[in-house]
Amino acid sequence: MGQEVLVRTPAGIRLGAVLDDLVATVDWVSLVRYDIDQRWYGRLEVPGLPVEAWLLSWWPGQRTGLHDHGGSSGAFAVVRGRLREDTPWATPGAPIQPARLRSRTLVASERRVFGRRHLHDVVNDGVEPAVSIHVYAPRLTTMSRYRMTDRGPELAVVETAGSDW
Repeated sequence: MGQEVLVRTPAGIRLGAVLDDLVATVDWVSLVRYDIDQRWYGRLEVPGLPVEAWLLSWWPGQRTGLHDHGGSSGAFAVVRGRLREDTPWATPGAPIQPARLRSRTLVASERRVFGRRHLHDVVNDGVEPAVSIHVYAPRLTTMSRYRMTDRGPELAVVETAGSDW
């Protein structure tokens, strides 16, 4: 299912393996909903594991904005369509330069696994709706949103589970 990155949570959970199992077993076609005005998301059950999982749909042009996952590691798989992930980067050892975003496109059957310090913006830059499955450990309690400046990401707001999503 794409590039293998081994991320183990403090509880020893391999997020890539959990994600692969969800992709193989969840009947996402019957669960997903589409909303042209905003990204739709629904929680998925993962019995017996201290993880949080979500099913998301993306109309063309919908995006997350630059954010982190509040110290949680995560993984997501595209199960329909395509998504572009933009991550901040700078060339190690290079002279000071404006911060930039590095892009990668993931299509159906590809996934991305990331650690607890990962920042990214995810967008459906395709012409058809996309669907993805996401898993996080530990469960999300906060997410910080950032704006990109010439110096790099700058904290804009911190959202809290239960009140902001």
